[in-house]
Amino acid sequence: MDKLVTKLKTGLNIKVKARSNETKLVQESNNFTMYVKSPPVDGKANREIIKFFSKKFKFQIKIIRGKTSSKKVLKLI
Repeated sequence: MDKLVTKLKTGLNIKVKARSNETKLVQESNNFTMYVKSPPVDGKANREIIKFFSKKFKFQIKIIRGKTSSKKVLKLI
């Protein structure tokens, strides 16, 4: 969790996979993949990512890059 917080302070690069069976964050070596149930339509997946971090980790985050891409950069606000 400390590594996640450190990366979020400077900018966490994640790859998003939409329309998954469950919403979860998975670390694979040094890469993070975010699986979300929502489709990538009208910002639904982005809203689900923000909601996930606020509920699961009690973090307020912002998507600073990649709002329309599967590769995103998240940062603590």
